[in-house]
Amino acid sequence: MKAILYDWGGLNVWLFHAINSVHAPLLDWLMLLATRLGDHENFPLYLGLTALFGVAARQRSAFSAPPRAQVWLTVVAVFSLAYVLDGLLLSWLKPLLDFPRPLLALPPGSVVVVGTPELHHSLPSGHSSFAMLVCASLWPAFERKGRLAASAFVIWVGLSRVSLGAHFPADVVAGFLSSLLIVLTVRYTILTVTGSRSRTGGLA
Repeated sequence: MKAILYDWGGLNVWLFHAINSVHAPLLDWLMLLATRLGDHENFPLYLGLTALFGVAARQRSAFSAPPRAQVWLTVVAVFSLAYVLDGLLLSWLKPLLDFPRPLLALPPGSVVVVGTPELHHSLPSGHSSFAMLVCASLWPAFERKGRLAASAFVIWVGLSRVSLGAHFPADVVAGFLSSLLIVLTVRYTILTVTGSRSRTGGLA
């Protein structure tokens, strides 16, 4: 089962080397920046910015249908609750699985590590999980350009984890999927409980 779901028949390691083998000073700096922006520690900052956008939306379009303030309020609620659940899931799942990081799993000298070397708890990628958490939570409040930027952010953070030698591509994908599932579940639950199942520009 692991050979199919995680190793991808050898594709997981092949993709890792294809991405991790490309380095340049500017590229490494961009990858380090992406990883820094995708850190869970940024949650208070992102939540504060989301709340500010919600206040601004309320002042700009109080009579729109649905009110933009309502959309942003739901976004803040989803973002906050999903962040807590995502943190609980990762804190339980990563030690339980305890998959080795590339530096430990692959032959010595075959992995380029930029930044702090890590050896354990590879699956799923926490940075990739948080990037998806931010993007999926705020998605209903974004217009087309915002959604394109959010998608680029998620891909950027995911690539950075492989480029820096911290995760395999499968770890990144697992982080994306776990957070996306949490956000969708939380949003559905909140909208159901509040009786606000009206069209709010969601992920569909």
